[in-house]
Amino acid sequence: MPQTYFTTPIYYVNGDPHLGSAYTMIITDTLARYYRARGWETFYLTGTDEHGNKVAEAAAQAGVSPKEFTDRVSASFRAAWDVCDITYDHFIRTTDPYHIQYVQEFLTKVYEAGDIEFRSYGGLYCVGCERFYTPKELRDGKCPDHLTEPKYIEEENYFFLMSKYQERLLKHIEANPDFIRPEGFKNEVIGMLRDENLGDLCISRPKSRLTWGIELPFDQRYVTYVWFDALINYISGLKYKGEDVYEKFWPVAQHIIGKDILKPHGVFWPTMLMSAGLPLYKHLNVHGFWTVEGQKMSKSLGNVISPLEMKEKIGLDAFRYFLLRESVFGQDADFRQENLINRYNGDLANNLGNLVSRTLSMQDRYFKGVVQPLSSPIPNIDAHLRVSVARAISEVEEHVGNLALNRALESVFRATNEANKYITETAPFTLAKDQAQMPRVGAVLHNLLEALRITAQLLLPFLPETSSKLLTLLNLPKEQWNNYGLPWGQAFAVGHQVQKSQALFPRLSAEG
Repeated sequence: MPQTYFTTPIYYVNGDPHLGSAYTMIITDTLARYYRARGWETFYLTGTDEHGNKVAEAAAQAGVSPKEFTDRVSASFRAAWDVCDITYDHFIRTTDPYHIQYVQEFLTKVYEAGDIEFRSYGGLYCVGCERFYTPKELRDGKCPDHLTEPKYIEEENYFFLMSKYQERLLKHIEANPDFIRPEGFKNEVIGMLRDENLGDLCISRPKSRLTWGIELPFDQRYVTYVWFDALINYISGLKYKGEDVYEKFWPVAQHIIGKDILKPHGVFWPTMLMSAGLPLYKHLNVHGFWTVEGQKMSKSLGNVISPLEMKEKIGLDAFRYFLLRESVFGQDADFRQENLINRYNGDLANNLGNLVSRTLSMQDRYFKGVVQPLSSPIPNIDAHLRVSVARAISEVEEHVGNLALNRALESVFRATNEANKYITETAPFTLAKDQAQMPRVGAVLHNLLEALRITAQLLLPFLPETSSKLLTLLNLPKEQWNNYGLPWGQAFAVGHQVQKSQALFPRLSAEG
């Protein structure tokens, strides 16, 4: 049985789940559901990143201890993902004792390899990013993410000799062109490695200014830099489940991240793994940002999109569909109310919802829901519908493999559009006026049921609630739900009973 391992970033607990984190989770959930449905043994890891300055400061502002604060916020993330039906296999917290223990083991390996040095250092430090910046990395003297001027800090710290692995990492990326995807982000990392001296990575913070972190195993006066701690979760979460789980899944690890954390994942993490003598992950998959009506999401602007609010407003599947269909993996996307309503009404209500309603309503009206035989020989128009649906099956497989989830959905909805067109061209509602044409009406509806069956099976990873509802309406046993390869005409025996139609996507008004 093939295996695959998907991870999201672990989310920093100084804020609530929002559109950006929901997008990462939904992409990863869709991939995990897709590969599970196709018989792959799949492990999906997510969690929360709970150490560092920002957390300590947020806890102080809230008037509670860092542990109380992280317990509360981490629980809110987990609850949000559970409500959104995210099918993760393990939720890790960097305050979990097993993670702390493995981070210290990892640090010990790197230290014993001679790749950690103690030295004095002065540099420009951004509290928001919890990292030092070189002047070259700043934009007009400010942090490019927080647009604040970093503070100059001079102190003694421990440094990971990251530059020692610069050339080795460059060679690995060049030898494995799909190591970082899409290609533009791979080229960005190659540019970092070719055009600049990486330098070494400060991996400690003195307890004199920060106590909320994992203590260095070789010096109790210091805690671990939050990024060096957090990245290790991708392995500690597997090892917690057992050494056999680690050995099975780590070689096929696929990280799903946003483009703002490309350098830690594309440079820090692989060089850390090299130093510790561990194999690198298989793929780093990098997606773009979401804006809202052309603007960056901001609490001050009041335009932060909450996944829980969207679920209440339009339903979880409609929210999933919009995010996956409206975005191109690796590129930025814009969340616009007008586009949301158009996608919902055009694709979900008018295309898919209308197809389900028309087909099941006619099946009930003309045959009390009982499936009739297919036509023999197969008319050309019926064969064309079969080919259209079969094309969707092969295209979905190709597009998901390339992370083109928008194109996978486009392929499915192209097939449902063909099915709606098939209804218009065969006109079963007109044929049914002539009793002698009822066998043909039954065959047309049987073909439409097959198209709906495969559509629902293909959409299960993307729209799990809707697809489950549709497969239930088709009265198909659950053991068949993922068998989209079942030959056309074999899913519904003559005499099989389907249920009456239900409205899957009531139309939205312009106000949503």
